[in-house]
Amino acid sequence: MAFMDVLPDPNRKILDSGKEDDSSGTAGPGFASIKVSSNRSTMLDKTNSGRAVARSIAGHSWKVDVRYNPLTRDEFEPIYSFLLSRLGKLHPFFIELPNHVSSRDSTFTTFAAANTISIQTDTTTASAGQTYMLIDAGSAFTANPKPGDMFTITDSSNANHVKVYRITRVETNTDYDTSIADQPASTSEKRIHFTPPLAYSVSNNSTLDFSYPRMRVRLAGDVQEYSLGTNNLYTFSLKLEEALP
Repeated sequence: MAFMDVLPDPNRKILDSGKEDDSSGTAGPGFASIKVSSNRSTMLDKTNSGRAVARSIAGHSWKVDVRYNPLTRDEFEPIYSFLLSRLGKLHPFFIELPNHVSSRDSTFTTFAAANTISIQTDTTTASAGQTYMLIDAGSAFTANPKPGDMFTITDSSNANHVKVYRITRVETNTDYDTSIADQPASTSEKRIHFTPPLAYSVSNNSTLDFSYPRMRVRLAGDVQEYSLGTNNLYTFSLKLEEALP
């Protein structure tokens, strides 16, 4: 068993020792609500004639606000103790967004769990900054990912690539952008478009994980506080920001 580096939730249980144990550990509470922000800093200049020139001035980041329902002490202590162990903003951790633990298409969720889905390129890598790429399942796709699905990339040549991406378009062999080279193969390939652009160059045949994609985050502030009401229930919320290595 490994020491827990994922925020405890109903799918991630933690022991008093701090280790993850899905059988006898204590489950973290579910979220009452989440607020997810996609942050892309852009500079926009306008001429007197109304023409505009826009340019990106910083990398992309996700921000997540979490609100919990009122908690009993047994529900509250596992998550608060976990967060205190992060020493404020010093040590990042992972969070799994409950609305992105699987695809919008349940058939694709099952397919992705049983098949390795990998990146296919004409060269040895997919370049940093790309916003689309071919993916291959090694066999016929029985279902497609959907716009809105999130994924992470496992690249054996870059362990620091923990960025989370969100699909915006999915192209097939018969429905694809003809201005882009490399038509998806008839059965084994799809072309996905996603945001943000690739943070790093990615090795060919790196795998994509659509099941339980984890976002690496840190606490957005130095102070973590809670309220305890006369009903003996704890009121607590979190503000998190993406933390890349």
